[in-house]
Amino acid sequence: MSYVGPDFEPPQPRRRRGLLTVALAALVPGALLGWLVYETVGGPGDDGGSGRAAVRSSSPAASSAPSDDAKEPSASPEPKPAATPSASAPAASGPLKGKVVVIDPGHNPGNFQHASEINRKVDIGTNAKECDTTGTSTNDGYTEAKFTLDVAHRMRTLLQEQGATVKLTQDGDRPFGPCVDERARIGNQAKADAVVSIHADGSGAGNRGFHVILPGAVHAGAADTRAIVGPSRDLGERVAGRFVAVTGSAPSNYVGDGGGLVTRKDLGGLNLSTVPKVFIECGNMRDSKDAASLTSGAWRQKAAQGISEGIVSFLRG
Repeated sequence: MSYVGPDFEPPQPRRRRGLLTVALAALVPGALLGWLVYETVGGPGDDGGSGRAAVRSSSPAASSAPSDDAKEPSASPEPKPAATPSASAPAASGPLKGKVVVIDPGHNPGNFQHASEINRKVDIGTNAKECDTTGTSTNDGYTEAKFTLDVAHRMRTLLQEQGATVKLTQDGDRPFGPCVDERARIGNQAKADAVVSIHADGSGAGNRGFHVILPGAVHAGAADTRAIVGPSRDLGERVAGRFVAVTGSAPSNYVGDGGGLVTRKDLGGLNLSTVPKVFIECGNMRDSKDAASLTSGAWRQKAAQGISEGIVSFLRG
């Protein structure tokens, strides 16, 4: 997700701290061990870290999406499309039997064809923001929408193998959206035990790495995140820790003080959630080195594995 968009106001980039391990120890206890092991052995795919239950791998086919990344300004009202969240197949027996996970693939592949609809304002509790954005893309045209759906499909398979009931907020099965307020409602109505919103950033070249976005304490209008701030941080720390360990990616060098965690109070998808929820920006699509990872099917499988393992760790406690 580019920071140029309705649900993201640009944070001021901060200088990375001198010692990455100090930041990790302060902000991401779960990530510290995974990152240190990675630095020691020198390669991605290391399974060190939290030592929690692992998730088996699989590689379902990726979904296709247009490469257009343009967003045209508009503000006309529109009727909401009649669509329901993508339901899970019957869950298998496993340690997550009875648990509900909602995966929120950021942006819909069809958003670019519905500029007026996705630019209409919706209530996010604290104020009004646009329904959604088109998302970003690599310089070669691989879209964030395609990336997020592919990772979501891989995660769905992995988590179902663990017995979880998995729902997607969208599966490319609706013309656009859902809007950010509806994305939050889907998780709330599912009484999800965990929700993770999948994204990739669109920052400047040279800005690299992943970061996990946590909800801040918001109590205004329709938004009240106070009950989910603590569990969402726990979820985010575990996701960050396993993402480091499995993918070998470093935390962001441009936001989060090198620790990979960022707290936000301006995101409707978090502000309106009543269940534990985090966003993950898996890398920067506009940086050529990060883009090489994001466009690799093998790396996306690792990304899905790392995020899923973080969810499993959170749900098993």
